[in-house]
Amino acid sequence: MRGWKRFTDWLLPRELTRRARAFAWASLATEIAIVGTGGSVRLTASGLGCPAWPLCTPDSLVPVPELGFHALVEFSNRMMSGVVALVALFTFLFLARQLRARRELFWLSFALGVLVLVQAGIGGITVLSSLESYIVGLHFVISAAMVVLAATLVWFVHLPAGRAAPLPRWVRGLAWTTATAAALTVLVGILTTGSGPHAGDLDVARNGLPTELMEHLHAWPAYVLFGLTLLLVLLAWRNGFVATRNLALWLVGAEFLQIAVGLYQSRNGLPALAVGVHMVLACLLLAIMTAVVLSTTRPRADTRTKP
Repeated sequence: MRGWKRFTDWLLPRELTRRARAFAWASLATEIAIVGTGGSVRLTASGLGCPAWPLCTPDSLVPVPELGFHALVEFSNRMMSGVVALVALFTFLFLARQLRARRELFWLSFALGVLVLVQAGIGGITVLSSLESYIVGLHFVISAAMVVLAATLVWFVHLPAGRAAPLPRWVRGLAWTTATAAALTVLVGILTTGSGPHAGDLDVARNGLPTELMEHLHAWPAYVLFGLTLLLVLLAWRNGFVATRNLALWLVGAEFLQIAVGLYQSRNGLPALAVGVHMVLACLLLAIMTAVVLSTTRPRADTRTKP
């Protein structure tokens, strides 16, 4: 009995532990990584490599040799989904007893676990619908939301239980406006990708939107986002909001990379590798953007310096 109690105390700790913090980071890392593996499925035209779901074929859980390379790529992404699910499960278990003391940790980890199941269902619908473009896009939207939730969880597991006062309303408003521009940029980017050549399978129809026009519509909110972020850096610097300034500088770096990759891919016929990098960077950008917003709404006590 004593050994069982030790095991349950390890699996369901009463306190916020170092392993809970480590698994919060692992949740964020795996949520971003699965966007990369999912992108590889789409960009190598392997979306129907496993033609059935949840089995790879009607008679086999794993790929059979006859299906070849594309089945291995698609099945690898399914296995990555299992890794994400396990990480989400252990993250929730390590935080399950925080419902009273730190309820935000409980509900964030719970929401991530629920969305893993939702994503599995949408993944199945994606295959069964033969990669319908808007369902594939929804799959990415849910992934982006999970990245934001995981980034929020990482922030909160490192935040003391006591709440520090938020930064002034004007800087919070600017941070949220910047976040809105980031969300709009990603959403238009998803539609742009859905109009391009990377459908996940050579015989799948695109969403019918004009790709060249969508590239311009995608670029406009991206440039607005870049300008708002520079303004946020400047004002945070002048007012001594150290954490917001530093995180916004990281955001500028991510946006600069995104703009560079976006320009490269649009001028070189949307090469698959560049599109994949663009997808992963989008999720990294959303994670940093989340931290910027949280640094203004739920800051640590040491986020300001004296003017």
